[in-house]
Amino acid sequence: MDFKNMKFQIVRGCDRGLCAKGCGRQDKQLNTYDWLADVPGNAETTDLVEVQFKNTRKGYYHNVNNLDLKKGDIVAVEANPGHDIGVVTLTGRLVTLQVKKAHIKSADDIRRIYRHAKPIDMEKYHEAKAREHETMIRSRQIAKGLGLDMKIGDVEYQGDGQKAIFYYIADERVDFRQLIKDLAAAFHVRIEMKQIGARQEAGRIGGTGPCGRELCCATWMKNFVSVGTNSARFQDISLNPQKLAGMCAKLKCCLNYEVDSYVEASRRLPSRNVMLQTQDADYFYFKADILAGLVTYSTDKNVAANLETIPARRAREIVEMNKRGEKPISLHDDDRQSSAKPSLDLLADADVSRFDKAKKRKNRSRNPRRNDGENNRRRESDRKPKE
Repeated sequence: MDFKNMKFQIVRGCDRGLCAKGCGRQDKQLNTYDWLADVPGNAETTDLVEVQFKNTRKGYYHNVNNLDLKKGDIVAVEANPGHDIGVVTLTGRLVTLQVKKAHIKSADDIRRIYRHAKPIDMEKYHEAKAREHETMIRSRQIAKGLGLDMKIGDVEYQGDGQKAIFYYIADERVDFRQLIKDLAAAFHVRIEMKQIGARQEAGRIGGTGPCGRELCCATWMKNFVSVGTNSARFQDISLNPQKLAGMCAKLKCCLNYEVDSYVEASRRLPSRNVMLQTQDADYFYFKADILAGLVTYSTDKNVAANLETIPARRAREIVEMNKRGEKPISLHDDDRQSSAKPSLDLLADADVSRFDKAKKRKNRSRNPRRNDGENNRRRESDRKPKE
């Protein structure tokens, strides 16, 4: 069996096969799963096409020439000036929804797709991309020489090499008019300066987060929502800046993922300021497992002493009893068995005397050679005459 050809067929099947068209080629950041790809006539519903360029830059274009475009095709699109080279990442009805999410209101912002990229287009494209790193290093030196308080994080050349976009980070407003003149004189291209934040820079550079997966901002996250320390407080996460900060030195975006579930679950828990009174002692709030609905109380307000863990339902019952002037015998239910906590001793119910029982000796040994030797000795003893 030719495994190489089989592997090639699997890849092509994922690219063009039934129920796998929405998958496409997942080598582009911010790739959108096209769950309408298998619907008949989906590509003919609109001529809008989503094209992605370097890292997280996307654009939307009209397929005025009615080209047969699929996800992953390399195309030449209209730019100002010249043309640019990008990869088709989405076609069909979902593109109109993506245009609305991108808040593109002017029809002039949507340009045209010229053609499929030709070999000569790809040669110019690769030549332009090979100059990006050297241009970034040189531009940083020029900005430092001008004394500008800014950091140029990335440089992106247009597909035909006529324009370069300089992405920079700055805490305050920067007057880079002289910088643009120096950059244009040094690289002989049209210069465009675009300011980005720390999160956008992390998304463009990419990397691996503390969870072991690739950064969300570099794979699927498109819109950045503000993250506050209240999200960590709702989830009972330690307010340690080193643990809460991501690769961008800002609060992790994933702090907002589960905060709604924690807020909803925390509503079923009793207040932290309420003291539970029983006939044995008074108990103070110590900690809680929010999602499990368990609350731990201590007999000392400041120190963990005589900790008892009860369900939130039982805690609310005791609070209602205390409001009526009643005190239960203990924190736990009255009809509960005396030993509620499971025993951690694995030999608690085992019979220790089993080691004193004598083992029955087997007549036959498992080793066949030993069995043959015993049989030979028995035969010799039978042949000897008895006295």
